[in-house]
Amino acid sequence: MGGFGNYMVPLMLKATDMSFPRLNSLSLWLLVGSLMLMIVSAFVDSGAGTSWTLYPPLSSAGHPGLSVDFVIFSLHVAGVSSIVGSINFMVTVFNVRSCVVTLEYMPLFVWTVVVTSFLLLVSLP
Repeated sequence: MGGFGNYMVPLMLKATDMSFPRLNSLSLWLLVGSLMLMIVSAFVDSGAGTSWTLYPPLSSAGHPGLSVDFVIFSLHVAGVSSIVGSINFMVTVFNVRSCVVTLEYMPLFVWTVVVTSFLLLVSLP
């Protein structure tokens, strides 16, 4: 939804830009920070040890260490990034589109961005 949506949604809505460009930039930099935290967690305390599912091993009651905390915080930061981006997409689609483009004649891609943004806003907080 991020880069391709940021490029295509304003073009399809005949808008000049997204409604909140700084919020758009904040969403990008939060995502970059989240990815950096995830990479750092692989090198702290010999990694998180949670495999690709990010579940700690079931054989241990807990997984002490700073690396799992980095992974959890990274997921929280990525969630905040998705919430900020979703708010920006929703406001752009409903408030910044040209008067020529009505809701019933919006392209299907814009509708998928709206539905995805709504689902992210409902599920992430």
